[in-house]
Amino acid sequence: MNKLQMVPLYDEAALRKRVAQLGEKITQDFAGQEVVCIAVMKGSVIFFADLVRQIKVPVQMEFIGVSSYDGTQSTGHVRITTDLSADIKFKNVLLVEDIVDTGMTMDFLINTLKVREPKSLKVCALLSKPDSHIMRNPLDYVGFEISKEFVVGYGLDLNGRYRELPYIAQILQ
Repeated sequence: MNKLQMVPLYDEAALRKRVAQLGEKITQDFAGQEVVCIAVMKGSVIFFADLVRQIKVPVQMEFIGVSSYDGTQSTGHVRITTDLSADIKFKNVLLVEDIVDTGMTMDFLINTLKVREPKSLKVCALLSKPDSHIMRNPLDYVGFEISKEFVVGYGLDLNGRYRELPYIAQILQ
């Protein structure tokens, strides 16, 4: 297997700082309320764990699994691989995603969760690729905006690899 060439984009310190800022803003927005934070598996789990520790209101944690990628390319089809274990009806919900590329997955998830009648539904993405967006729903919280590069690390993967990297790096192709 050829070794991939990677260029670091965000180091551990930059990630820690931005996650703390996001946690502070989310805490302000949900002050005095409980929030159900839903991690979109598997990519957001590391970001999710760091983020929920920065949110200073009562948090309930849930997980949802979806799939829409094959290697570095989106298939254009989204499917749920793991569903929530709790009811979100009449609850404040924060959907936490690692990266929003076209936004098709996010639109699918938002529409799927809205049917379940949450009190509120907000979205937090660590990374957003606004130049690629074709989504209809807005992102409420964004860690960093990037262009169309393919990135790994801090939970993001290439065919299941590189999630463990403590930083985010661009794959050079």
